[in-house]
Amino acid sequence: MSTNTSNIVFDDIFTINAIDKEGKKFDRVSRLYAHSKNYDMDFTLDYNVELYPLQKDESFALALASSLARGPNTSGEEDEKDRDVWRPDGKGRRGLEDDYEYVMYGKVYRFDGGSQEIVTVYASFGGLLMSLTGSFRHLTSIVLGDPIYLLLRK
Repeated sequence: MSTNTSNIVFDDIFTINAIDKEGKKFDRVSRLYAHSKNYDMDFTLDYNVELYPLQKDESFALALASSLARGPNTSGEEDEKDRDVWRPDGKGRRGLEDDYEYVMYGKVYRFDGGSQEIVTVYASFGGLLMSLTGSFRHLTSIVLGDPIYLLLRK
């Protein structure tokens, strides 16, 4: 589902199977478990329940992006104007975050190859963790060590 006309490296629709199935460990953080409709992927995410409440059996769109800029960065270097895509004072250029309700910034810190076909990507968003497991074909644009944006909308 990802396109070459943006910085989105993965996107799909997920349905939540469970929330906090091992028990709730923190007041404002829950862990959701979801499965995708299109690519047969399994997804686990720690998220702030006060900022973005979610329920079991609810569906959401997930996108992972290398930048919030709307167009791809073809030069390989960070453009001066791309640094101001999102600013809390609202003065920066508007980017992908306008299309989503919940956005986190983090880093891809690990890849695990289960079988030859199935891999798991792990990312950390300031201690809130994510794992995405499925066919390596759908995860080829995600690079170990690169920063990543996670974007959600219902």
